[in-house]
Amino acid sequence: MDRLTRDPYATSPNVPRSLLARLSPWPELSFYLPVGWIVLRASWLATRGRYDDRAWVEGSRGIIRAMEGVGMRLSVQGLAHLRALQGPAVYIANHMSTLETFVLPALLRPRGPLTFVVKASLLRYPVFGPILRSRDPVAVTRASPREDLKAVLEGGKERLGRGLSVVVFPQGERRSDFAPGQFNSIGVKLAARAGVPVVPLALSTDAWGTGRWLKDLGPVTPERPVQLRFGAPLAADGLGVHDRVVAFIGDTLAEWGRG
Repeated sequence: MDRLTRDPYATSPNVPRSLLARLSPWPELSFYLPVGWIVLRASWLATRGRYDDRAWVEGSRGIIRAMEGVGMRLSVQGLAHLRALQGPAVYIANHMSTLETFVLPALLRPRGPLTFVVKASLLRYPVFGPILRSRDPVAVTRASPREDLKAVLEGGKERLGRGLSVVVFPQGERRSDFAPGQFNSIGVKLAARAGVPVVPLALSTDAWGTGRWLKDLGPVTPERPVQLRFGAPLAADGLGVHDRVVAFIGDTLAEWGRG
């Protein structure tokens, strides 16, 4: 899976479907069974203090294999931009599905320590909670924008100071469309306070859909492309940086027909 670090990355047309995918008419079954095993094993390791970065990356790669095994096709562009980074950065992305939080560790952790800004309630989940807590995330409640801003600026700066890059989804909730008006500037503010660059990231990931009753267990649509594109790092020391991030994501999604 070292090919994941190449730019661009695209799932080979020769990747075979998994045996389970060939036997089952339901892509959800052939996808969620291997994913469930990966998540349960990760949670078991985390509760015992053994879920380290290596296990995190291996699990992320396993999720990608499960995606490709069910017929999803992954495309990643712009990884070459990250070679210019000399230290941690703030990655600012739209948030479309659960998929990106599972895929990004395999792409980004080999380039340096990494964590996410997450909703605090997720840390209390019985299976996902131990995994998330082991990643030293920045937690926000989404009950008070002022308190969330303080948590991200203080907690994010502390982690960036320790060399961890931080992934931020400024729009908060997962959604299949892009609403620039709901895309706040918290990521740029964090990068400016910490003196690190921002990296815009456009995502089209709803091949793993959002569920009606359980958000993380939605419909699986293998024929829908999974696309990620990183932009060039931007110094967060001037006016208009947030607008440039929003424009990059919006323009990329429009190019993909997802605007």
